[in-house]
Amino acid sequence: MDNSSLTEKIPPRIARLRDLAYNFWWSWHRQSRDLFKMVDYSLWRSTGHNPVKMLLEVTLERLAELAADPLFLRQYDAVLMAFEHDMENGHLWFPKHYPDLASRPVAYFSAEFGLHQSLPIYSGGLGVLAGDHCKEASDIGLPLVAVGFLYEMGYFRQRITPDGWQEAIYPRFEPDEVAVGMCCTDGDQLFVPVEVGDRTVHLQVWHVEVGRTHLYLMDADNDRNAPWDRELTARLYGGDQEMRIQQEIVLGIGGLRALRAMNIEPVVFHLNEGHSAFLVLERIRELVEAGMSFDEAQEKVRATTVFTTHTPVPAGHDVFPFHMMERYFHAYWPRLGLDRERFMALGSHNGGFNMTVLALGMARYRNGVSRLHGEVSRRMFHSLWPDRSEEEVPITHITNGVHVPSWIGGAVNRIYRKYLTPDWVDRHDDHALWERILDVPDAELWAAHLHLKRKMMSLIRERARRQRIEGNLSAEQVLCAGTFLDPDALIIGFARRFATYKRATLIFHDLERLKRLLHDRYRPVQFIFAGKAHPADDDGKRLIQQVYNLARDPAMGGRIAFIEDYDLQVARYLVQGVDVWLNTPRRPYEASGTSGQKAAANGVPNLSVLDGWWAEGYNGTNGWAIGDDRRYDDPAAQDAADADSLYRLLEEEVVPLFYKRDTDDIPRGWVRVMKEAMRTAVPVFCTRRMVKEYTERFYVPAAREAE
Repeated sequence: MDNSSLTEKIPPRIARLRDLAYNFWWSWHRQSRDLFKMVDYSLWRSTGHNPVKMLLEVTLERLAELAADPLFLRQYDAVLMAFEHDMENGHLWFPKHYPDLASRPVAYFSAEFGLHQSLPIYSGGLGVLAGDHCKEASDIGLPLVAVGFLYEMGYFRQRITPDGWQEAIYPRFEPDEVAVGMCCTDGDQLFVPVEVGDRTVHLQVWHVEVGRTHLYLMDADNDRNAPWDRELTARLYGGDQEMRIQQEIVLGIGGLRALRAMNIEPVVFHLNEGHSAFLVLERIRELVEAGMSFDEAQEKVRATTVFTTHTPVPAGHDVFPFHMMERYFHAYWPRLGLDRERFMALGSHNGGFNMTVLALGMARYRNGVSRLHGEVSRRMFHSLWPDRSEEEVPITHITNGVHVPSWIGGAVNRIYRKYLTPDWVDRHDDHALWERILDVPDAELWAAHLHLKRKMMSLIRERARRQRIEGNLSAEQVLCAGTFLDPDALIIGFARRFATYKRATLIFHDLERLKRLLHDRYRPVQFIFAGKAHPADDDGKRLIQQVYNLARDPAMGGRIAFIEDYDLQVARYLVQGVDVWLNTPRRPYEASGTSGQKAAANGVPNLSVLDGWWAEGYNGTNGWAIGDDRRYDDPAAQDAADADSLYRLLEEEVVPLFYKRDTDDIPRGWVRVMKEAMRTAVPVFCTRRMVKEYTERFYVPAAREAE
């Protein structure tokens, strides 16, 4: 049965289950997820919390039972009321403050979007940030259309071999089983042609509803294209430089053409990282071919373009050789009214065509994603503005945040509803509201955390059991998977992309010192690691192998675990369930980092280097700072100093505080740190604050300029 048959399958009384399933609104509304659990809890779990797939598989008999069940119908009607209320604009922040702009959309372009694990078109923080941005735009009523790719094989599924080496598995994505619909014009599927070098690629366009936000995804896997072109959108960040430039042509140029084909006319364009920077060239081409000069068109485009850079690591910025640019754009730059030299100058930087440089030059509004990252970006690109001092380089910052409703555990949500206000979700950027967290009884907050910790352990053990049954885990690997972790002992979590600058193995700098922490009879320490290395990053894979082999080592006593195939589901359980969130980047290479914000919102304190958001968020009482804010010229000296600081904090502060209990077995000093983490993190490091800041500082001024 395909998804078009759901309308016929579902009884009329509960027919709008399909509407709910096909809007990712359910992914951040607890009452909606509870409704789907009532349909068939076993199927809900076996389908990975994917309501579309669940409805495709549930029996007709079960649906008929639900249509006659008063308890289910009461929940169904309540969820529908909440859904319809949220789809209206009358009560929302943006329409109230900017009613004249309520129908003029912002277009948000990104190479990846992390909405839910059932839609695997993300690799990590950049995509999750983009997904959270879309959700928050819906919540505040900001008119936003987003553009990206429907990757047939997604990023990749991670499998770890018995010797600890990462293997990449690419299962084919099935759009019929996810909340994705085809875009049509005049009853026919929408296909958009785009020239990629000397050939034309036809892109099918798909539509995803994210609350009120509309996400459009392009897909080259259709029979209008040659077999080699059908692979163009197969993998996220897959292939070589040739594949990368082709994908970025499709994203920037094809993405704008897709919006035009649907008669969507954005007033502001936001480039989330440099992958979509060719968009500005396509906008200029339209204006030049309509009669403007290049300079006039460039100024008009610049005034309505926002660009966010996400990485202070030079390798994270796409740079294409000039001969490759010439091969793909030799017929394009005359349409801009430019010759080769002037065209190449638009992105020329250090001997190549730099996509970040193109975006910086074509956007009036430019930002990094934390205060420190803004400073680093001004230093990195100072040469583009040689007549200005480094402090005057026009790159500001808007610190990233997280979409709080998507990341809060159920037990913590109940605490917030009881002691803050039942509608805390609607007011979570209100600083005064969070002062009430100090009034929560220590015993209740600690009990909520223990509940989430045990849920995390259940997930870890169930995943290991299932992998063992399927033949994907040896008996020895079951130990590495975390099945022997003690839920009553301190658990420290480290989960993120395994890039070398993130220093996943810093805690192993002095193994004897670490073993003393692990094997303390009365105050043991445990570590959970999770994360993927890019398939082409052998150095990152070696880091995973080092962690994995130490987890296998009997000398570690089962106190170290590596959770395979890190995804959004695993991330939610970890940020809610560990006791401490560990982050050890080599400063200042962490642009922002949002996983620690998710942990703090659940009362999990951070133990982190003063980099990214933590350089702004740490106040001395809401977690712990590894090292200091000095700059090192010698990476080895920096690693040694930070490792010593990390061990000392664990030995002298973190571990003693966690195990210091009263007669009720409650670590009251620890709970004070938990409360302070919540109080200081949620109202500041949330997408509610972040998207409002983008709106007031960038989107609205740019929209006014366009009038």
